[in-house]
Amino acid sequence: MSDEVDVRVEATGETVGEAKWSALRELEQLVPGLDREQVAFEVLSEGERGLLGVGFSPARVVASVPNGSATGPTLGEGATDARNFVERIAAAIGASVTVSAAERAEIVTVTCAGEDLGLLIGKHGQTIDAIQYLANAVARAEGGEHEIVVDAAGYRARRNASLEAVANRSARLAVTTRNAVELDPMTPVERKIVHESLKDDPEVETQSEGSEPNRYVVVLPRNSAG
Repeated sequence: MSDEVDVRVEATGETVGEAKWSALRELEQLVPGLDREQVAFEVLSEGERGLLGVGFSPARVVASVPNGSATGPTLGEGATDARNFVERIAAAIGASVTVSAAERAEIVTVTCAGEDLGLLIGKHGQTIDAIQYLANAVARAEGGEHEIVVDAAGYRARRNASLEAVANRSARLAVTTRNAVELDPMTPVERKIVHESLKDDPEVETQSEGSEPNRYVVVLPRNSAG
């Protein structure tokens, strides 16, 4: 199998233009030295607002770098192995997706695209987080040194942005009310994002409580009573 594969990402936005911009930014992260002139866009949905402004469906686009036009270096063995591993797992769970990989610094990003991304991601990202965990475990067992990130058409970026927004709103609520704010149960990967988002906030601190799979983050105002 050739290492020259399409790099595809899916992104959303309030408008098609915003969705394209978001997709382009993600492609630039995946493909160092990306030639923007080589990027092709496919509009999946132009988005729409509900009746009387109630409800909202975002615009969705897919951006791809045509086969052979990426200027990044040839994939190393670790990146190729990670891509092949994710391909096998996706096939095993019945998810029809295309899988590509990109290598940057010490991180290998394996990106999936296709019609079965919901199956691959799973509820609250549990399936894709499990795949990412297994990919890293296998790589470490084989002596790999790269961190492996498994993504699905921009899911990580969208989920990270959503979690950071939740973290910031919860922090402000904790500071305003001087009470602890409990978030919904999250996966270990998601809890880490919340902790990292607020670790430098001088007004709040975070801690995880509960037991898996219902472990959650608590945001507390600093210097709270007790």
